[in-house]
Amino acid sequence: MHTPRRSRRTVAALTGSAVLALLATACTGTNSGGGQDDSASGKDVTITFWHGWSQDNETKAINDNVAAFEKLHPNIHVKVVANIADDKSEQALRAGGSDAPDVVSSFTTDNVGKFCSSKVWTDLTPFLKKDGVDPAKTFPAAMLKYSQFQGNQCSLPLLGDAYGLYYNKTAFAAAGITAPPKTFSEFEADAVKLTIADGEGYKQLGFMPTYHGYESVPAHFLGQYGATYFGEDGRSNIASDPRVAAMYTWQKGLVAKLGGFEKLEKYRTGFGDEFSSKNPFHTGQVAMSIDGEWRTASLAEEKPAFEWATAPFPVPDDQAATYGRGYQTGTIIGIARTSQKQAAAWELVKYLTTNTDAVVSFANAIHNVPSTIEALGSPKLDADPNFKTFLDIARNPDSSTTPASINGGAYQVSMQNLGYEFESGKQTDLQAGLANTAKEIDAAVNQAK
Repeated sequence: MHTPRRSRRTVAALTGSAVLALLATACTGTNSGGGQDDSASGKDVTITFWHGWSQDNETKAINDNVAAFEKLHPNIHVKVVANIADDKSEQALRAGGSDAPDVVSSFTTDNVGKFCSSKVWTDLTPFLKKDGVDPAKTFPAAMLKYSQFQGNQCSLPLLGDAYGLYYNKTAFAAAGITAPPKTFSEFEADAVKLTIADGEGYKQLGFMPTYHGYESVPAHFLGQYGATYFGEDGRSNIASDPRVAAMYTWQKGLVAKLGGFEKLEKYRTGFGDEFSSKNPFHTGQVAMSIDGEWRTASLAEEKPAFEWATAPFPVPDDQAATYGRGYQTGTIIGIARTSQKQAAAWELVKYLTTNTDAVVSFANAIHNVPSTIEALGSPKLDADPNFKTFLDIARNPDSSTTPASINGGAYQVSMQNLGYEFESGKQTDLQAGLANTAKEIDAAVNQAK
């Protein structure tokens, strides 16, 4: 089995908003933990590590890496606790005490701004400098970006996700398409060719472009444009960045070309669960989809009744030179600010995030993208051609992510809500909608401060 990222990451980020708001008021800028502990002198010390993985292969992979770490550090013992959600870990960190974890991981990179600004996770910069770890030379640029906030490196990447194009090679051949599209104009033409009508619905849809489609969300599309979301002053720039308006306009145009919003949404109601064999790409209901690297494992296991392949998702025609880029996100790991065993905790974090063999073995076990530059090129990495697509996206300097914000992924939810209104025709003035959404985002950020 594989480890899928939950597609509505921004919604998950908002779930813990109330908890993190309390944390922001409860925590101070001083470190109540400590950089030294008995481990520095070789004495036995036990640390607690909380993570969110729950499937058997995932927990085994974590435990195997921890066992390898303990062999290298026989005086450091790690108590591993699985299947911990962000809200539970944050409540424990706020309470502090012996029951709180020392090391914690999260699937929700949108929460990095909260973790850093509320100081529930400690800044790792002193530890990195002490051990001579250069983050810029160790981690891919996009992954490094989503693990920090306003100069505070309170987390590090622990495997990543990259988004690309999945396409039905059998359907491509039937439609006379010989190669995956590289630009949006090619993509649109192929999506139309691959769409086969069936009465008032579809026998096959080239691509599901609506924002309720599983991974066809604004952030993933905007990754192909290189949008920045915020200006240097920290205010939302979505109304002034022409790439944002271009994305909304392109998506709505594709909705129209493929049958219109109502027809597409009616067809979408017949889709099965995203993380099951009833996913519409698996069943052949759609011929192309945007998805993460974990889908390669699902398809290899379930063997759909057609040939399939992967490629980078197309880019705007006026940015054709950036083809190969993609949106990135992933898992992060950090040290609790209140931990009294930070030296030992750092040794574990450093091992899990920078030891090439540890990163590669974990990536191989759960089919996620390795999170260091060296691991991405390791000969020990399981990298069939379809998975290699996502390794190349992770290495691509034009690949991007969504920036951290003090109130998590709230700005992405605001942008997605605008998308729902614009694609359905409820909002007809895009520029006015962008301006109002930018004001909404700024107001929410100011309130969080």
